[in-house]
Amino acid sequence: MRMVPDRTGRFRERPHYDARDLDVECEGIITTFAKGTLGGFSLPVPTDLLTKLIERDADDLDAYADLSDLEGEVEGVTDFIRGKRPKVRVAAYLSERTNENRLRTTLTHEFGHVKFHNWLFQMEQPLPLFGPVPGPPTQCKRDNILQAREVDWMEWQAGYVCGALLMPATHFRAQLTDVQRELGLTGPLLKGTAETDTVARQLARRFAVSVEAANIRLLKLDLLKEPTASGSLF
Repeated sequence: MRMVPDRTGRFRERPHYDARDLDVECEGIITTFAKGTLGGFSLPVPTDLLTKLIERDADDLDAYADLSDLEGEVEGVTDFIRGKRPKVRVAAYLSERTNENRLRTTLTHEFGHVKFHNWLFQMEQPLPLFGPVPGPPTQCKRDNILQAREVDWMEWQAGYVCGALLMPATHFRAQLTDVQRELGLTGPLLKGTAETDTVARQLARRFAVSVEAANIRLLKLDLLKEPTASGSLF
């Protein structure tokens, strides 16, 4: 991690994490916590374990929050408070069984804010443009949970943490190898092919995530290749 100028205007400087650094740290966090809490690590990561992880590091977790008064499809909010640990609110409807995948991605996304961003709010007061302490809450909308634009560094980092916790890199690569062997696939996976879609669906089941999340993880770990154009030279 290194500090770089914050072009969003939140702070004078903000942390820059390389993707590999986030992968290593997140895998260490979730595997160590699972071993200490459950006696071992297994897939998929239990949803209850994710809840306990937030409860360990946050001041409060409200998993049944009413966020309907917020603009847009907000599914999670992290409130940063100077001198205290953050408070996390997750939309109540995500606790319905049919929404479990979205609950899991929201929990891990909010944990990304708690773990990787709270220290900044504690050490450096946000610039006046964003108001006085307490710091502004991060409102995580449905379409930004998994893959935010890199220009919004807080949301991008939290989105990456989401994937790295639910699909730890070492385990994801191992499961990918296993799936390809079971399907009889050899060679690199190509973007946009039926074979890749089948692989993503298998990985999604193994990690209890959406197919979209599995596809994004394949992309982030550079496990998909662009198809090469083929055709006659004449």
